[in-house]
Amino acid sequence: MFMHAALVALGATLGAAVTSLEVENNYFINPVTKTRFQIVGMAYQPGGSAGYNPEKRLDPLSDRDHCLRDAALMQVLGVNAIRVYNLDPDLNHDECASIFNAAGMYMLLDVNSPLPGESLMSLAPWESYYAAYLNRTFAIVEAFKNYPNTLAFFSGNEVIDNVKTGSTVPPYVRAVTRDLKDYISRHSSRKIPVGYSAADVRDVLWDSYNYFQCAEDGDQNDTSRADLFALNSYSWCGSDATFQSSGYNDLVSGFTGSPIPIFYSEYGCNTPSPRVFTEVPTIYGPEMTGVFSGGIVYEYSQEENNYGLVEIADDGSATLLGDYYALLGQYSKLDFSKIQSEKVSTTSSPPKAVKCDSKLITTDGFNDNFTLPVLPPGAPELLQNGVKIGYRPAIIDVDDWEVKSTVKNTDGSAIKGLKVVQLSEDQSNQPGTNTFNGTATSSTTPTSSGGNGTAASTPSEDAAPSHLPAHNWKIAVGTSVGLVILFGLGGVGGLLY
Repeated sequence: MFMHAALVALGATLGAAVTSLEVENNYFINPVTKTRFQIVGMAYQPGGSAGYNPEKRLDPLSDRDHCLRDAALMQVLGVNAIRVYNLDPDLNHDECASIFNAAGMYMLLDVNSPLPGESLMSLAPWESYYAAYLNRTFAIVEAFKNYPNTLAFFSGNEVIDNVKTGSTVPPYVRAVTRDLKDYISRHSSRKIPVGYSAADVRDVLWDSYNYFQCAEDGDQNDTSRADLFALNSYSWCGSDATFQSSGYNDLVSGFTGSPIPIFYSEYGCNTPSPRVFTEVPTIYGPEMTGVFSGGIVYEYSQEENNYGLVEIADDGSATLLGDYYALLGQYSKLDFSKIQSEKVSTTSSPPKAVKCDSKLITTDGFNDNFTLPVLPPGAPELLQNGVKIGYRPAIIDVDDWEVKSTVKNTDGSAIKGLKVVQLSEDQSNQPGTNTFNGTATSSTTPTSSGGNGTAASTPSEDAAPSHLPAHNWKIAVGTSVGLVILFGLGGVGGLLY
């Protein structure tokens, strides 16, 4: 058998396992080494919204062969975090969670989905904030709380994208954050952070941040506070963009002194094409690492919006695209051993959350009322008694790491010997641990235009695909590496998921 089940106690390992990360003030930290953790992430939703289908018992973490294929390719790339948007709590995710765990990868997860009843209605959230909805979000927690590589949950994703949604949504997203944190405190043996993923729409960005990070009555332990704040930003576009022209400097200035971790939950402009990812050295460089904790590239698989690094065919085969190598090239320039070894200061006074106050909100029409909705009927019982899923999630043993799916290079040649390599205990993946050999050939020199700091915060749904130049590379596999996984709530078509 590919795997054999062996239920283990929470946090125990079969072989190696990552160390569960914690939030300490404005950093993610490894509690064993006391070092900061920088997210080197990848958005992971193969098939787009169609990749989540409860009727077909399908979600991105339900197929072991697909997870093995994708974990190996991301492991070679150097990713240490994946964000997954839509998940089915009724499916068993032990195999995929165990693959990513042994590869040194964490998970951040969205608790909502775009299906009816599984998200909040953005224009009338009070109509969808009911017990059945919370039952679903709590079930996501139940399905993933036992995995040591579950890093965080998102209680919302881009649900506030203008002043109109900012007038209705904030109290309900903050209430969901409260409910998730209360559930975790009662039913999980460890604290798992809950946060929000914002649209980088500057008209509402700072009000969103202030609304979610402040503390009611100044209580630093206020459970309705977000444990982290992330943003989906596409303002750095092309090789001519800079720290200033992209508006990254304004983000660093605005988030300086944050009491909670800040990171990019999506980034990677695809216009012009091919992508060059010249923001990577800045995100992980001295201009940003004092304030930001890395970021998540959008996205792993090629979908209709043309942001993918890997093309996945219906038969399960995968072909690397040119943008995969562009990102690899940027990661390879950096010393991630140094970046990931920064010790947390024990001498400086940590930043404190400010007291919630209507004066924090500066945009006319944005909700400045911090009175949150009470739990809907039936929800207190769910919170008290917990929800039940059909299995007990646990890390299980993996006895075959070889990728069975066909994987091709950009020139169509097959990549041989691809496998996931199990890391030793407490390791997470770093770019450069596994390497590619060869040289890239390209007849195309990308043109570019600098960002202005107000670029669209979400990927274009109708971006036209482009033909990327082939590269002549060969993969040399066999060195150990690892990854991270992320989950959250998103918003499309009037839904918060």
